[in-house]
Formats: sequence, C-alpha cells, structure tokens
Amino acid sequence: MTHKIQITGFSGTHEQALVTAAFAQLFRIPEDKAATVLARVPMIIKEGVDAATAEKYRANLEKIGLRVEIIAPAGLSLVPIEQAAPVTAAPVAAAASPQAPAAMPEAEQPGFRFRIEGRPDYAFLTVQIPANQTLKVEASAMATMDTHLVMKTKLRGGLGRFLTGESIFVNEFTAENGQAEIGIAPGAPGDLAHVFLRGNSDVIYLQNSAFVACDPRVNLETKWQGLVKGFFSGESLFLIRASGDGDLWFNTYGGLIELDVDGEYVVDTGNIVAFTEGLDYSISKVGGYKSLFFSGEGLVCRFRGKGRVWIQTRTVGALTSWAHMYRPVKKGN
Repeated sequence: MTHKIQITGFSGTHEQALVTAAFAQLFRIPEDKAATVLARVPMIIKEGVDAATAEKYRANLEKIGLRVEIIAPAGLSLVPIEQAAPVTAAPVAAAASPQAPAAMPEAEQPGFRFRIEGRPDYAFLTVQIPANQTLKVEASAMATMDTHLVMKTKLRGGLGRFLTGESIFVNEFTAENGQAEIGIAPGAPGDLAHVFLRGNSDVIYLQNSAFVACDPRVNLETKWQGLVKGFFSGESLFLIRASGDGDLWFNTYGGLIELDVDGEYVVDTGNIVAFTEGLDYSISKVGGYKSLFFSGEGLVCRFRGKGRVWIQTRTVGALTSWAHMYRPVKKGN
C-alpha cells in the first residue's frame, strides 16, 4: 500500500536559508527552485511510496529542519519513527533516499499558485489569479500586473485602521477574460511568509504594517490591544486579526524566523510580526527600570500557551538608533 509525504512547514529551529540550501542538495535541484517549492508549504512532495521509504524521507527532511507528515491509506497504522529503517548519518547532500527524484514534482497546494523571489532580503511575491477570481492586496504594494487585471479600491478597517497610521484602503485585483499574474513588492526590505487559513480554527494576529495580500475569503479586522499592551509595548495600539479560508501573505523587516511555542516564550516587542490565536501575551520589562532605560533592551512580550510566533530579525527602532550617531550636526558659531 502506498503513502504520501507532505511537508507542513519549517521546524523553527533552523535558519530558513540553510534549510533551503540543504533541501536543494537533498533533491539535487537549484536553490532558487528549492525556495520556490518550500514557499508553497503545506505541500505533498512524493506519492506512491511504501511505509519504510516514507519514513526514510521523513527522517531526512526532519533532519534538515522541516516538519513532515506521512499520509497513510485509510485504516493503516504507520510504523513509529523509532522502528523505521535506519538512516545513515551521511552529509545532507548524500542523505537522499535512492528513490529521491532528480526534480521536484508539481506542488499539490490549496489556494492560489504563487512564488516568492528575492528572499530573504528583498522578497517579491508573484501570484497567479485564476479567471474571474480576486486577490486583496495592501495599498501601493502592486509592482507589476497583466493588462487584463481590473483594480478596485475599498475601505478597510474603519477608524481603527486609520489610527494605526497605515493606509485605510485595500486594493482588489480581479482577473477578467482569463488567468492573470500580479507582482507584489512590500514596502519593508525583508522576507515574506505565507499561511493557508482553514476556517475559524486558524486565526492569526499581525502587526499593523505586516499585511501584504490575501484571498478575498480571508476576513481582516482591526483589533484594539488595550491601552496597557499598546502604549507600553512601544508598538501600535492595534493588531490585524486575520481569519477565514484562504491564502494570507505578510512581510517582515529583515529575515523571518518561525517559532513553535509550547509553554512560555519571550520576544522583544519590536521583533514580533505575527502570532496565532490561543497564545496569551503580556508586556513586561526584561529587568528593573534601570535596565529599561540604560540597557538598550526595552520591553518584551511574554507569550504563554501553545501556538506559533513569527519574528523578524531586524527592527526599525534599532536601525534609527544606529543611524542616529551618523546624522549631520551643525557646528555652533
């Protein structure tokens, strides 16, 4: 009986650039092709293999930093990992199963077909919009598009959106008279993340400047953090709550790291990009008030519960502080 191997995401314990490079070596494909493939997760990369071979794939892929699920035929129990055929501790480039394909099969992904290029420093998103379908895009993010795409601008978020300092408008691009392609360039130099939401069970909160694009079935709401969390976090008083069904893309300033939280985890408020619903959070100091004002660390967010957090490797505040010492200063007469 045959099995399918599905990559569900990055483990969060490895740099995504290193995982992509190892994935390219494992399947003997160019790194840009590997990046395109991994941008489509969750996705099935192999079908029609037996249980032992499926376990070898899983062991090799998990070793380089990917989360993997084996989809077995209905009613069949899989052999536990510890009972699977052993995998030799060879270098990543030589660790592929003898049945590993020379090129990746076409990804089986829900939602829009897309690719992300230029990551992790200057990520650029290209989405294929099927005929008569629509994609919602952050205002001013469109860089290129086919001529038969029709754009409409709509108000989003109301007063709350206005108070965030971001655009209160979102553009909707509809492909008329056939499939069309759109190129999207976020404002901040950094990476892009993609999540496919599946109903009310998948809800993600974004920092107000992180939204890039989404399926029209994804509902975007502006949520009030409260005076304490908002004012003392040093960030916005509002978050974007994304729920519904379909693709969601959001961007970072700098590189992107995805973390799985189970218990408690501390992140600097300026590094938070997004987190899943179900994680409780509070704002606190790293140390005492002396540390708050003189250590350069500021305030942190303490997450509690089980979920996922996306963080960025750079913050605007740190950049402005670094650039401040180089500002031109007029000498007194």
